[in-house]
Amino acid sequence: MNLQIAHYRLAGRALLAPMAGVTDRPFRQLCRRFGATLAPAEMLSADRRLWSSDKSQRRMDHAGEPEPRVVQLVGSEPAELAAAARINVDLGAHIIDINMGCPAKKLYNRHCGSALLADEALVERILTAVRRAVSTPVTLKIRTGTDPARRNAARIAALAQSCGIAAVAIHGRTRSDLFRGDAEYDTIRQARAHTALPLIANGDIDSPQRARAVLDFTGAEGVMIGRAAQGAPWIFRDVNAYVATGEFAAPLLRASKTEIILQHLESLYEFYGEHTGIRMARKHLGWYCRQLSEASELRQRLMAAEDSASQFLAARQGFGHWAELQAA
Repeated sequence: MNLQIAHYRLAGRALLAPMAGVTDRPFRQLCRRFGATLAPAEMLSADRRLWSSDKSQRRMDHAGEPEPRVVQLVGSEPAELAAAARINVDLGAHIIDINMGCPAKKLYNRHCGSALLADEALVERILTAVRRAVSTPVTLKIRTGTDPARRNAARIAALAQSCGIAAVAIHGRTRSDLFRGDAEYDTIRQARAHTALPLIANGDIDSPQRARAVLDFTGAEGVMIGRAAQGAPWIFRDVNAYVATGEFAAPLLRASKTEIILQHLESLYEFYGEHTGIRMARKHLGWYCRQLSEASELRQRLMAAEDSASQFLAARQGFGHWAELQAA
């Protein structure tokens, strides 16, 4: 089975989840290289007054990204979201995704993100306005509800279909769950019975086996991977291979992973510049250090580096030594 969103017939069934502060252009390109069939950008506010900031300008930078490029918008005003969608399509977005899943307090208090799930009439107005505003496909990212007593993802998915939305991704937690506890997939399976739209299951999908089990249980067409891709962007390669064939992809050698890590560092320095590049690299290097059983000393060196040259050298030496141990 292939995943298809509107006229886009996608090569795999594993997607990168949009994550603020993580899924910047360098990381999206890296995940696409390893088989993420879609890689939505970090959420962008529909309030155009905020677009002049350096952060927003970087979030709107899609230079060199493969098609289809996905822009995720967050907001609560139908007309504002519609206008933002039109502008981003004019700038080259191929798919517009609406964020109704982020549980962050600053968004929830502004009645954005997952807070919208409590107001189904407003959800309908937003989806209708954005769908009418653009000719490109519009998708939706939600949670199962606002809290365990109000899981309405199945109704929202059915509503999305009636509004002409092209696909729905569902994270198997409510807003009040934040990221605590285990994701549940019963609600996603229930949504499958209420809509013919392509469904994408999200939440705690951290291995090829889990991806296959979630697809089988929910009837979803795709899986969306977030935290499990941090420090392991090759997970999309592994998931797609196992889902398609039932066989595991050949493990990547440590030397190959080291090369990937160093290339990622270079792309971060180039994209952000010296000062911000070092800071952004620290979080990714911390995740990459999970690959090593004994990484405390290397982690300290990487976090303490005050310039890109010394940080890169420490990474090359540390991960290079790790690769040499396997070769020996």
